[in-house]
Amino acid sequence: MTLLLAACAAQQSGGSVAPEAPGFLLGVWHGFIFPIAWIVSLFVDTVAIYAVPNNGGWYDFGYFVGIVFLGVGARSAKR
Repeated sequence: MTLLLAACAAQQSGGSVAPEAPGFLLGVWHGFIFPIAWIVSLFVDTVAIYAVPNNGGWYDFGYFVGIVFLGVGARSAKR
């Protein structure tokens, strides 16, 4: 059972990420332009909504910030 659960844990080797891999700031940008990139990605095979490879957690956090605070999630309705 432990081996089965351990197989589910995805880990990335620190040496496998290039220094020029997208980081926090590009994650913010990619999160912000997500709606447009998603629509374009439906018609253009070379456009993706998420950069792979990236530098891991900081890119993911930037992507989250871009979507939630600057992008689609930032719009709030008035009550």
